[in-house]
Amino acid sequence: MDLLEVKRVLVVEDNPEDEKLTLRALRACDIPSEILVARDGDEAWQQLDQAHPTDLPHLILLDLKLPKLSGLDLLKLVRAKDSLRHIPVILLTSSNEERDVSDSYSAGANSYVQKPVDYDAFIETVRQVGAYWLACNETL
Repeated sequence: MDLLEVKRVLVVEDNPEDEKLTLRALRACDIPSEILVARDGDEAWQQLDQAHPTDLPHLILLDLKLPKLSGLDLLKLVRAKDSLRHIPVILLTSSNEERDVSDSYSAGANSYVQKPVDYDAFIETVRQVGAYWLACNETL
């Protein structure tokens, strides 16, 4: 994929403050991107399920604990649909429970990242995640 190509990122986050920080960090990556936001799992699924193949995101940053449809359930839906299963899904969550980590990887997560509590650490973590998955990782 051409590095100058605009990369689409779907951020699925119900916490407005975490959403703002995530968007700020992604913009700090200096990678041309279009950032889409869904504030619950159901809204995210509707966006993904109805998207034209050329409009699918290159990356999904997914919170685990979401209203309506959990992040884990959304991940399972994404992995079950042929047109979506190739999209990298990164769990970006406050949970550090071993079961959440295990269940996420079992359901097909590409990475599991615990959200740092510290502002600067949060920004840097998301920036690094975005830089790797949008600039270094090869996708279809």
